Amino acid sequence: MRNDNDTIDRRIALRLKGLRAERGWSLDDLAARSGVSRATLSRLENAEVSATASVLGKLGAAYGLTVSRLMHLVEEGFAPVVKRDEQSTWQDPEAGFHRRSVSPPAQGLAGEVIEGNLKPGTHIAYETTPRPGLEHHLVLLEGSLTLTVEGRSHQLAPGDCLRYQLFGGNAFTAGKKGARYLIFMV
Repeated sequence: MRNDNDTIDRRIALRLKGLRAERGWSLDDLAARSGVSRATLSRLENAEVSATASVLGKLGAAYGLTVSRLMHLVEEGFAPVVKRDEQSTWQDPEAGFHRRSVSPPAQGLAGEVIEGNLKPGTHIAYETTPRPGLEHHLVLLEGSLTLTVEGRSHQLAPGDCLRYQLFGGNAFTAGKKGARYLIFMV
């Protein structure tokens, strides 16, 4: 499995700077739209710090992109078959989150699959959705997970599938043994 966080962090920095420039937004404009401080945005765009899952969620929402689409903008091009050891990975070590693009998004295709791994007790909250009505199918593979969707909590055990459309915030909380899941987004 490839773990190229340093390279991805640099590409994320360049893409974030490019997205902001494409819209003609200042750092202050983006800070107001995303809720991420101007200082943090500057440090991200200069690759001085790595983005966290929470910050990527906020920036994705400000740009109207899912975190996966945002990551796709910095990952390598579309291929019909992506071998496991060629699938891009990204991690937020502070939050205890590891993400693998099982089926990286492609411009002409709507669906994508992400594998998430959360360390025991990890809690990650996203305040909003980048695209209202985004359809999710989350299948818990291992551990336990509480997924809160717009204020309603769902306790998941291995094999459980939660289907939902996202119109607001959501939060992932791993149980005592952590959580490993697949999330299908359409």
